[in-house]
Amino acid sequence: MTVESLNDLDSKILFNELFKCCGSTTWANNLVKEKPYKDLEDIFKKSDFCWSKSTKADGLEAFTHHPKIGDVSELEKKFASTKEWAGGEQAGVNTANREVLEALSKGNSDYEAKFGFIFIVCATGKTAQEMLDLLNERIGNEFETEFEIAMGEQNKITKIRLEKLIK
Repeated sequence: MTVESLNDLDSKILFNELFKCCGSTTWANNLVKEKPYKDLEDIFKKSDFCWSKSTKADGLEAFTHHPKIGDVSELEKKFASTKEWAGGEQAGVNTANREVLEALSKGNSDYEAKFGFIFIVCATGKTAQEMLDLLNERIGNEFETEFEIAMGEQNKITKIRLEKLIK
Protein backbone atom coordinates (compact mmCIF):
# COMPACT_ATOMS: atom_id res chain seq x y z
CA MET A 1 0.00 0.00 0.00
CA THR A 2 1.22 3.51 -0.73
CA VAL A 3 0.68 6.65 1.31
CA GLU A 4 -1.66 7.86 -1.43
CA SER A 5 -3.75 4.70 -1.30
CA LEU A 6 -3.82 4.92 2.49
CA ASN A 7 -5.19 8.46 2.18
CA ASP A 8 -7.88 7.21 -0.21
CA LEU A 9 -9.22 4.58 2.18
CA ASP A 10 -12.61 4.97 3.79
CA SER A 11 -12.25 5.88 7.47
CA LYS A 12 -13.47 2.48 8.71
CA ILE A 13 -11.08 0.58 6.47
CA LEU A 14 -8.24 2.93 7.38
CA PHE A 15 -9.01 2.37 11.06
CA ASN A 16 -8.80 -1.41 10.57
CA GLU A 17 -5.45 -1.12 8.77
CA LEU A 18 -4.01 1.17 11.45
CA PHE A 19 -5.41 -1.01 14.24
CA LYS A 20 -3.25 -3.87 12.91
CA CYS A 21 -0.24 -1.65 13.59
CA CYS A 22 -1.27 -0.70 17.12
CA GLY A 23 -4.19 -2.28 18.95
CA SER A 24 -5.31 0.92 20.66
CA THR A 25 -8.78 2.04 19.55
CA THR A 26 -8.09 5.63 20.62
CA TRP A 27 -4.72 5.80 18.85
CA ALA A 28 -6.16 4.37 15.61
CA ASN A 29 -9.20 6.69 15.71
CA ASN A 30 -6.99 9.71 16.36
CA LEU A 31 -4.57 8.80 13.57
CA VAL A 32 -7.48 8.41 11.15
CA LYS A 33 -8.43 12.01 12.01
CA GLU A 34 -4.88 13.14 11.15
CA LYS A 35 -5.13 12.25 7.46
CA PRO A 36 -4.15 13.18 4.84
CA TYR A 37 -0.58 11.98 5.25
CA LYS A 38 2.25 13.45 3.17
CA ASP A 39 4.68 10.56 3.45
CA LEU A 40 5.86 7.90 5.85
CA GLU A 41 7.71 10.42 8.02
CA ASP A 42 4.51 12.45 8.33
CA ILE A 43 2.65 9.30 9.41
CA PHE A 44 5.36 8.61 12.01
CA LYS A 45 5.13 12.17 13.30
CA LYS A 46 1.34 12.04 13.54
CA SER A 47 1.49 8.57 15.08
CA ASP A 48 3.93 9.81 17.74
CA PHE A 49 1.60 12.73 18.49
CA CYS A 50 -1.41 10.43 18.85
CA TRP A 51 0.55 7.95 20.99
CA SER A 52 1.77 10.77 23.26
CA LYS A 53 -1.88 11.49 24.10
CA SER A 54 -2.55 7.86 25.04
CA THR A 55 -3.79 6.95 28.49
CA LYS A 56 -2.82 3.95 30.58
CA ALA A 57 -5.99 2.22 29.36
CA ASP A 58 -4.96 2.83 25.74
CA GLY A 59 -1.57 1.27 26.37
CA LEU A 60 -3.05 -1.73 28.16
CA GLU A 61 -5.47 -2.25 25.27
CA ALA A 62 -2.60 -2.13 22.76
CA PHE A 63 -0.56 -4.61 24.80
CA THR A 64 -3.37 -7.19 24.59
CA HIS A 65 -2.88 -7.25 20.82
CA HIS A 66 0.52 -8.91 21.09
CA PRO A 67 1.35 -12.54 21.57
CA LYS A 68 3.71 -13.40 24.38
CA ILE A 69 7.30 -13.60 23.18
CA GLY A 70 7.87 -17.12 21.91
CA ASP A 71 4.25 -18.28 22.22
CA VAL A 72 3.75 -19.73 18.74
CA SER A 73 0.36 -21.30 19.44
CA GLU A 74 -1.07 -18.01 20.72
CA LEU A 75 0.42 -16.23 17.72
CA GLU A 76 -1.35 -18.56 15.30
CA LYS A 77 -4.73 -18.65 17.06
CA LYS A 78 -5.36 -15.20 18.48
CA PHE A 79 -3.37 -12.98 16.15
CA ALA A 80 -4.13 -14.34 12.69
CA SER A 81 -4.38 -10.86 11.11
CA THR A 82 -0.88 -9.86 12.25
CA LYS A 83 0.81 -13.24 12.72
CA GLU A 84 3.12 -12.75 9.73
CA TRP A 85 4.30 -9.40 11.10
CA ALA A 86 4.60 -10.60 14.70
CA GLY A 87 6.22 -13.85 13.61
CA GLY A 88 8.88 -11.93 11.72
CA GLU A 89 9.34 -9.59 14.65
CA GLN A 90 9.87 -12.56 16.94
CA ALA A 91 12.09 -14.50 14.54
CA GLY A 92 14.83 -14.53 17.18
CA VAL A 93 12.98 -17.20 19.15
CA ASN A 94 12.98 -19.62 16.21
CA THR A 95 16.56 -20.69 16.84
CA ALA A 96 16.48 -20.58 20.64
CA ASN A 97 17.26 -23.65 22.65
CA ARG A 98 14.66 -25.23 24.91
CA GLU A 99 16.24 -23.82 28.07
CA VAL A 100 15.94 -20.24 26.84
CA LEU A 101 12.37 -20.80 25.62
CA GLU A 102 11.36 -22.26 28.97
CA ALA A 103 13.01 -19.34 30.79
CA LEU A 104 11.14 -16.90 28.51
CA SER A 105 7.87 -18.68 29.22
CA LYS A 106 8.44 -18.57 33.00
CA GLY A 107 9.69 -14.99 32.82
CA ASN A 108 6.62 -13.94 30.83
CA SER A 109 4.35 -15.47 33.47
CA ASP A 110 6.24 -13.82 36.33
CA TYR A 111 6.27 -10.47 34.51
CA GLU A 112 2.54 -10.59 33.79
CA ALA A 113 1.78 -11.56 37.39
CA LYS A 114 3.80 -8.58 38.64
CA PHE A 115 2.69 -5.89 36.18
CA GLY A 116 -0.70 -7.08 34.95
CA PHE A 117 0.28 -7.02 31.28
CA ILE A 118 2.53 -9.10 29.05
CA PHE A 119 6.18 -8.31 28.47
CA ILE A 120 6.29 -5.83 25.59
CA VAL A 121 9.57 -5.54 23.73
CA CYS A 122 10.40 -4.51 20.20
CA ALA A 123 11.70 -7.96 19.29
CA THR A 124 12.85 -7.13 15.77
CA GLY A 125 16.50 -8.05 15.39
CA LYS A 126 16.81 -9.48 18.91
CA THR A 127 17.71 -13.04 19.79
CA ALA A 128 15.68 -14.98 22.31
CA GLN A 129 18.55 -14.65 24.78
CA GLU A 130 18.61 -10.86 24.33
CA MET A 131 14.86 -10.71 24.95
CA LEU A 132 15.24 -12.91 28.01
CA ASP A 133 18.01 -10.68 29.32
CA LEU A 134 15.80 -7.60 28.82
CA LEU A 135 12.89 -9.33 30.54
CA ASN A 136 15.08 -10.25 33.51
CA GLU A 137 16.42 -6.70 33.68
CA ARG A 138 13.04 -5.02 33.42
CA ILE A 139 11.12 -7.27 35.82
CA GLY A 140 12.87 -5.48 38.69
CA ASN A 141 11.35 -2.13 37.72
CA GLU A 142 8.57 -0.35 39.57
CA PHE A 143 5.21 -0.36 37.76
CA GLU A 144 5.31 3.24 36.50
CA THR A 145 8.86 2.91 35.16
CA GLU A 146 8.07 -0.37 33.45
CA PHE A 147 4.81 0.91 32.00
CA GLU A 148 6.64 3.87 30.48
CA ILE A 149 9.23 1.53 28.95
CA ALA A 150 6.49 -0.75 27.60
CA MET A 151 4.72 2.25 26.04
CA GLY A 152 7.98 3.20 24.31
CA GLU A 153 8.44 -0.35 23.06
CA GLN A 154 4.86 -0.36 21.75
CA ASN A 155 5.61 2.84 19.84
CA LYS A 156 8.69 1.23 18.24
CA ILE A 157 6.62 -1.80 17.20
CA THR A 158 3.91 0.47 15.80
CA LYS A 159 6.41 2.30 13.60
CA ILE A 160 7.80 -0.96 12.25
CA ARG A 161 4.29 -2.12 11.44
CA LEU A 162 3.34 1.21 9.84
CA GLU A 163 6.38 0.85 7.63
CA LYS A 164 5.31 -2.70 6.67
CA LEU A 165 1.80 -1.40 5.93
CA ILE A 166 3.12 1.24 3.56
CA LYS A 167 5.54 -1.05 1.69
